[in-house]
Amino acid sequence: MTDTTQIRVWDPLVRFFHWSLVSAFTIAYITEDDFLTVHSWAGYFILALLGIRIIWGFIGSRYARFSDFIYSPATIIQFLKDTFKFRAKRYLGHNPAGGAMVILLMISLLMTTITGVFLLGADDHSGPLAFLFIQSADIWEDILEEVHEFFANFTLLLVFIHIAGVLLESLIHRENLVSAMINGFKPEKESPEKAKPKNKA
Repeated sequence: MTDTTQIRVWDPLVRFFHWSLVSAFTIAYITEDDFLTVHSWAGYFILALLGIRIIWGFIGSRYARFSDFIYSPATIIQFLKDTFKFRAKRYLGHNPAGGAMVILLMISLLMTTITGVFLLGADDHSGPLAFLFIQSADIWEDILEEVHEFFANFTLLLVFIHIAGVLLESLIHRENLVSAMINGFKPEKESPEKAKPKNKA
C-alpha cells in the first residue's frame, strides 16, 4: 500500500465498545446456564455498553453517529450488489451494509439482554425484575427462554456475517479493517462520503 496519510476514524469509545462487546458476548454465550452469575453479569455489561453506544450515536464523533451510517434500503441493496461484483465504493466510516449490520446487531443484542433479565427473574427469581414473578411463572419462563435463545443465536449468526463482510471489504479495498478498529486509523483515500446520499425511501 502506498498511502501514507492516515486519518483517525474510530474514536476511543467506539473501539472500547467494539472489543468490550466482543469479549462480553463471547463470555455470555459460552457460559449460559453453567455459570449463571458470570453469564448474568456479562449480560448486564452488554446492556450498559449498548446504552452508552446509543447515546454516543447521537453526540459522539462524526463516524460514531447514526446519522453517518444509516442509509436507505435502496442504497444498502445497491451497495451489496456492487460488493458482490467487487466494485463497491469505499467509505471511511461504516459503509451502508456495515451500518445496517450495526443496527441489526444492536437490536438483536438488546432483545437478547432484555429477555435475559426477564428470564432471570422468572426462572431464578433474582435480578432487578424478580418482583414481577412473585407467583408461578412457568409459562412466561418457557416463552422467555425460547425468545432469549433465539436472539442469542441470531446475534451469533449476524456476527459471522459481519466477520465475512469485514474480510470481503478488506480484500476489495486492500486494507486491514481489523487493525483500523484497534488503532482507530484508516488510509485517507478517495471516498464517496462527501456526496453521501440522503436517507430517502
